[in-house]
Amino acid sequence: MPFDLVIRGGTVVDGTGRPGFGADVGISGRQITAVGDIPTSASENARIIDAEGLHISPGFIDVHSHADGALLIDGQHASGIRQGVTTEIIAPDGLTLAPLSSENYRMYRWYLSGILGLPPEDLDMSSIEAARANYHRNTSCNVATFAGHGPIRVGAAGMQDVPLIGQRLETAKQILRESLEQGAVGFSTGLSYYPNSFSDTDELSALMEVAGEFGRPMSIHLRNHNPERGFGGGGVTEAIEVARRTGTKLHFEHYRTQPESAGQVADILEPIDRAKAEGIDITLETYPYPVGSSFPQAFFPSYFHEGGPEEMLRTLNDEDKRAELISRMQEVGYGRPSGNMWTHIGSDRNKHLEGMLFDEVAADWGVGVEEMVCRVMAEESLTCGFRGTPPTSVKVWRQVEEDVMELMSRPDYMVGSDSIPVGGIPHPRAYGCFVRVLGRLRRRYNYPVEQVVQRLTQNPAERFGLTDRGVIAEGKFADLVIFDAERVIDRSSFEDPQVHPEGVPWVLVNGQIAVENEAVTGVLAGEAIP
Repeated sequence: MPFDLVIRGGTVVDGTGRPGFGADVGISGRQITAVGDIPTSASENARIIDAEGLHISPGFIDVHSHADGALLIDGQHASGIRQGVTTEIIAPDGLTLAPLSSENYRMYRWYLSGILGLPPEDLDMSSIEAARANYHRNTSCNVATFAGHGPIRVGAAGMQDVPLIGQRLETAKQILRESLEQGAVGFSTGLSYYPNSFSDTDELSALMEVAGEFGRPMSIHLRNHNPERGFGGGGVTEAIEVARRTGTKLHFEHYRTQPESAGQVADILEPIDRAKAEGIDITLETYPYPVGSSFPQAFFPSYFHEGGPEEMLRTLNDEDKRAELISRMQEVGYGRPSGNMWTHIGSDRNKHLEGMLFDEVAADWGVGVEEMVCRVMAEESLTCGFRGTPPTSVKVWRQVEEDVMELMSRPDYMVGSDSIPVGGIPHPRAYGCFVRVLGRLRRRYNYPVEQVVQRLTQNPAERFGLTDRGVIAEGKFADLVIFDAERVIDRSSFEDPQVHPEGVPWVLVNGQIAVENEAVTGVLAGEAIP
């Protein structure tokens, strides 16, 4: 078979964890068809990429991406593809836009607008199959998707705090079964978000019995809402109990130390390793930043979410109901809004708040932080997002980063950026997560490049069943990253987050060049996979 493209003279890091080796890589159509010494005579009609002094690796796989909406708005997705992310697994935390009826899509699109933006209103999102078609060959990267708890529950019971039992549970199980049959790579839930958090452990277990029929894992953002509904009070204990009851695979989202637990890696891993010793199949993901990002719905008590956006706005705009809501926000134990910063404001009215601390805005307005959040949510019709503020102590910050790399040394870890590429001042992880691990932190802490690459490629491909991806070998899909191991680095920062990295000159997706000389090409060769 003649080659369409040959990458010459690079060091191949094939994704398996073996040390790099010198080789050419030949590509025909969508596939790798040769790895080794390719004679010049065999590549006369091929395009040649000179990779002398560079490393060639499989394309990176982001196992936790909130780019669901962003990819539908701009399929070029420069923030991810320029880092070398050739596959985005969307719909983590149970937060996504399919499968939903037209009416429910418009409602949940509005509810999630602070984290997913506002993709086109007239899309067919009635099934996972329909959703996949919206991405297929319309994006620079491949797209895989979880079956998200949110749409499943909306389809079965709406935005109502009711137990899934009887016919409601059977409906939810059928939606999940159909989603997995149509290519979803697992079941995801986030128990800080709604309607997911209306659930209890029995509901999660019933749904995971279905996922177990397909050998698919549960990807879980741990419970901190309605903890009384979770086995053992929720958290790690509940997640492990679901896997124990059902005999299914478990994947922990963004599991790492925080500034307040910096240096305590052994402590956070103790229950994980105890469960693994028991025989529970567990994998985990992390990202290299000391704080996270989300949307303000996470600060509000359970009852506030019932009925969806229209009811939420009625509460926010009713003086008495808002006073009661603020009182409840001050009482709950899952996190106060103080200390965060606005990243995304949907309208021009309050756009100037992007980049401002919640406490700063509240002081300017002469109100409490909770009152300020309620007012912005009302004025912006819920379309706003936030992130945490990083620690002022460089020592603490660096300890968290050292912890992340220690976690990455484990064979059960991979990387999920938790990217939210929405707003004027997003969290820098959307533009820098993968190159920060591969470049800055790998070099700082002296980790072998082949080990880091394996965590970014083969681990996620195997865990989520991404067929023929994640390694460089003949017959595999030609998703490839060519990078300079000594120069690759993130340039996205908390104060200037929308800056692309350096040191990733070439990225290929399904054999097509998506990035050339550190610039996007406009080619949309991504496919809906697996």
